[in-house]
Amino acid sequence: MKLFESELRILDILWDMGAIPASEVAKEAGNKYDWSVTTTYTVIKKCILKKLVEREDPGFICHPLITKQQVQTDEAKELINRFFNGKVDCLVASLARQHSLSADEIESLKKIIENYEQ
Repeated sequence: MKLFESELRILDILWDMGAIPASEVAKEAGNKYDWSVTTTYTVIKKCILKKLVEREDPGFICHPLITKQQVQTDEAKELINRFFNGKVDCLVASLARQHSLSADEIESLKKIIENYEQ
C-alpha cells in the first residue's frame, strides 16, 4: 500500500507516543510539523479509512494498526522492485557507489549475508 508522507508522519507520532487522543496527536503534529489541528484531523481520518489507524471512543483515542517494521519492509520492497528490478544486490551496489561505506558497515553487511547463507 502506498503511504503518503503525511500519513507516515501521523504513524511516526503514534509509534513514538503510543495510543493517544487525536487532540494530543494534533499538538505533537503542530509542534513537529507546524500543522494546524484541521490538517492533523484530516490526515488522521485518511489513515482511519486506509485502516492504518484505529479510533477508539470515548476520547477519539488513536492507535496504529500497522507497525513501523511492516511499513519499512513494504517500502523497501517497493523501492527494490521499482528501481532495481527486484534485485537487492543492485540496491546495495548503488548505495555503496554513492556513499563511502565504513569498515563497520561493510562488516555488518557481511554478517547479514552470512546469517542468510546458513
